[in-house]
Amino acid sequence: MSKLMPQLGLARRAGKLVTGDENVMKAVRSKQARLVFVAGDASENTKKKFRDKCNSYSVPLVIGFDRTMLGGSLGKAEQVVLAVTDHGFANMMQNGLKTMSEVEYID
Repeated sequence: MSKLMPQLGLARRAGKLVTGDENVMKAVRSKQARLVFVAGDASENTKKKFRDKCNSYSVPLVIGFDRTMLGGSLGKAEQVVLAVTDHGFANMMQNGLKTMSEVEYID
């Protein structure tokens, strides 16, 4: 987890991160999203919506952390949904996520 949060901030600064419910959904539908994060304290409806959409478009999904942690990694107050749009950043984050037990990682 210690490496993942700075990686999210780096992806944001590089312009390879999309935030917000509608923007992330658009990125998934247009097949630009390479990895989607949903906060663990998001509503069950939001989790289900992104779980189903990511599954149908074969986009890896991470459900975990909390909204303040995700937002803090980007220098914002809170973020519920994020999408990484760069293949290199997504691979780097996925390698670290596979060993984490506190998140639900759906490949």
